[in-house]
Amino acid sequence: MLFDWVFYLPVIAIVVVIVAMSVRILREYERGVVFTLGRFSGVKGPGLILLLPYVQQMVRVDQRTLVLDVPTQDVISRDNVSVKVNAVIYFRVVDAGKSVIQVENFRQATSELAQTTLRSVLGKHQLDEMLSERDKLNNDIQDILDAQTDAWGIKVSNVEIKHIDLGESMVRVIARQAEAERERRAKVINAEGEEQAARKLLEAAEILANRPEAMQLRYLGTLNTLGLQNNTTILFPFPLEFGRLLSGLAGAPGGDPAPGSEPAGGATRDHG
Repeated sequence: MLFDWVFYLPVIAIVVVIVAMSVRILREYERGVVFTLGRFSGVKGPGLILLLPYVQQMVRVDQRTLVLDVPTQDVISRDNVSVKVNAVIYFRVVDAGKSVIQVENFRQATSELAQTTLRSVLGKHQLDEMLSERDKLNNDIQDILDAQTDAWGIKVSNVEIKHIDLGESMVRVIARQAEAERERRAKVINAEGEEQAARKLLEAAEILANRPEAMQLRYLGTLNTLGLQNNTTILFPFPLEFGRLLSGLAGAPGGDPAPGSEPAGGATRDHG
């Protein structure tokens, strides 16, 4: 009996070791790429996985979203302005088999591709577009990266440009440009206000010209307003008709009376 236990004990130990080497447990976000005698035999997981020791090997792949910080890149814009730009990329593995078979290190490959794509895309745009159309640039970079990493089983979900650093001289130039733009807008707004005021004054003058009584009422209203103020100004009403009469008399040759006026002696009659 003891001999039987001595014989079966090593066998049981070998079986336990083989079972222990065969069992793999994958988490919910992990997948296992299995190779049988060096050939790809499928993707397994998550949960409990059984492998044949020394015959099958498994490579774990994390399918959670990864964050890649793109190092600062020196970019020359389309209008020949040198800037320093860095970005951040969010991506995840959607095909574990391709991420292991098609590329040696998908993290490093995605990082290098992101750096070259960032320089290439931003170099086609002017500085003003980099500063004002950042969302459009993010979408362009994301589309290019997503298309090129699709063969690796990678999905680029988002790209964000973090910082665009300018030199001090360029910052001063942009500040002067912004100040000039604000002055231009202020002058345009002032001119538009003057134009609107002139149109309203023209409309008011046309209305007052149609009714002389309205002009007189306006004149009296102005006198009333000035009279309420505490000042020493003396106002002397001067009718406009009287001014026109004096102008006509001054312009008549030889002192002739103005047209439509009676001669000086016309007011006297001989009753004899």
